[in-house]
Amino acid sequence: MTLSEATRTAGALLTCGPARSAAEIADHHAIRHQVFVVEQAIFADADVDVRDDDSATIRVLGRCDGAAAGSVRLYELERGLWQGDRLAVLPDYRVLGLGAPLVRCAVALAGAHGGSTMIAHIQLPNVGFFRRLGWRVAGDVESYAGLPHQPMSIGLPRPTVGARVAEDLRTGVTASR
Repeated sequence: MTLSEATRTAGALLTCGPARSAAEIADHHAIRHQVFVVEQAIFADADVDVRDDDSATIRVLGRCDGAAAGSVRLYELERGLWQGDRLAVLPDYRVLGLGAPLVRCAVALAGAHGGSTMIAHIQLPNVGFFRRLGWRVAGDVESYAGLPHQPMSIGLPRPTVGARVAEDLRTGVTASR
């Protein structure tokens, strides 16, 4: 069975959680590089920036049946205000809906860390996806990484709720098509 055939099967276990080991962080960066440098050509050589050097940045790795398949990062901008960015899912895994658990995990983790609001700059084709996840438009379209993006925001869960949701996502959800 090819990777494409394997990942199109409903019922795969999707898990999301902070990348902690060197190998998990390398997988996180490799996914971002594949999506933002190779596939979308948003960045010429690398999408790594100063946020990646900050030990407070949380890197989330999404897996499909154990295979590294998606990533997102989040960090606190100021007390209570978090930003999520660099959401990336490898093409073969997009049909399984890994993006939603990754976004939910970022929101849950920011809430678990005491945040009240999360913001993100969303590529225009993805605005509807974020709206379905409870995000709202937060200003006019602006340029981010050289492309038009829609600022959006979402209220964060209380710390206990965020921690519980993050743990549930670490354990996994079943993919559906």
